[in-house]
Formats: sequence, C-alpha cells, structure tokens
Amino acid sequence: MTHDLSTRRPRRARWAALLVLPALLMSLAACSSDNDGLTQQFREGSDKGFISGDGRVVEIPVDQRGEPVVFTGTTETGEAVSSADYLGEVLVVNFWYAGCAPCRAEAADLEAVHEEYADAGASFLGVNIYDKPDTVITFANDYGVTYPSAMAAGDGPLKMAFAAVAPLQATPTTLVIDATGRVSARIVGPIEGPSTLSTLVRDTIAEGAAAETGQ
Repeated sequence: MTHDLSTRRPRRARWAALLVLPALLMSLAACSSDNDGLTQQFREGSDKGFISGDGRVVEIPVDQRGEPVVFTGTTETGEAVSSADYLGEVLVVNFWYAGCAPCRAEAADLEAVHEEYADAGASFLGVNIYDKPDTVITFANDYGVTYPSAMAAGDGPLKMAFAAVAPLQATPTTLVIDATGRVSARIVGPIEGPSTLSTLVRDTIAEGAAAETGQ
C-alpha cells in the first residue's frame, strides 16, 4: 500500500506549530511561580484580565478602588512589617523572587524610583514569594536594593492578604497603594524602566495631597 506524503507533511507541520506555540508564549511572559497555590482563586476573581503577566499598566479611579489591603509579615532581617506601618503615605509593593530574570532586570529601576520618592511621601516594600532570607539578603546586596522585603514563602496569610489584588503567579507584579491602603495602580510584568512607575507614584502622592487640602 502506498502513502500520500503530500497529505502527511502538512499534518506534521501543524503538529510542530502547535508544539512550538506554547513555548513561544511562555518565553514572552513574565516569570511565573505556582508555589503559592492561589492560581485558581485569582482566576475566579473579578480581575481576570490580570492573569497573563504581560506588563499591562492599570490605574484605578478613586471611586473604583476596593477595600484597603491589610497585611502583616516578617522581613528578610526578621523584623515585623504590616500595612499599618505605611498608612498615610504611598506604598509601592513589588512581588519577586531571585530566580526570576525580569525581577533581576527591573531591580535597578525599582531602586531608582524608591530613592526618588524616599523623602517625598512614598515607601517601597518587596514581597518575596519563594526564597529564604539569606537569598533575599544576597540579592539586595548584589543589585543594590535598599528597601526591605516581606517573606511570603510559607506565610499563607500574607499571600492571602494580596490575593484579591495581585496575581502572584505572574511575577513580577508591582502595586501602587494609596495613603488609605487601597490599590491605585497595578503593573503586571516588569516595569520596563522607571518613568511609568515614577509617574504613577507621583500622581498617587498628589492625589493624597489634594484630598488633604480638600481640592
């Protein structure tokens, strides 16, 4: 019996394309981690658009922001940290881990924005979702990061505190939290330069100042 090779080759080509496509999509996405076990909860939430980790920037109008994010945790140096420490000022929260290449690439830009606003109404806090404290300390020394990180590995309550507002499996993710503790902006994926994040922080600081003066 003979076989028509002209019909077999296109099938093989189609299968090859199907096999290559997922790998290509994965290479374009940000680092991911499923160690938090919360992926399904994120997918069932109201912000289904924030799962992909493709670098989208979203600003949330004041009247559309949810409840304040309330969290407690421990930093890489063993110090207690909580949302109450930052009320009254803008807080930038960056979710990361050392093995994530985009996290390493954006570290200097995050630090630059941190330094820009350190004395101008904004603080920074990392949330490391995977590593041990020693790894976080080494990363900070190697990449010049001066702000602390809360350790989320094994800390279910800390992860759950952010579950409604940040897709932790799409790492890195960066939140800008306003002076009342509510998320005002979200970047899913690497920040790709300091300018966008700087603008989001500046606008959120100005918003709080305007609210205080009644403007």
